Amino acid sequence: MPKMKTKSGAKKRFKVTASGRIKAGPAGKRHNMIKRTQKFIRNARGFAVLDESDAGIIRQYMPYARKKRRAKAASPKKEG
Repeated sequence: MPKMKTKSGAKKRFKVTASGRIKAGPAGKRHNMIKRTQKFIRNARGFAVLDESDAGIIRQYMPYARKKRRAKAASPKKEG
């Protein structure tokens, strides 16, 4: 079976954290910043972690990205 390709736009716009969550930069900061409020500019700094419903779509675009870690199941405690 041939290799799957990563979407070029996705690898430029999104990063995968060590735990497998998807980070994205906020939208609306490329131009026309004069009309934006200071609150908008301040809140749009840095990166935001995407919701799982959106992250699932992005993971399909990046088949070789780090997978999301699963939480370890609690082991039953032995009495005695």
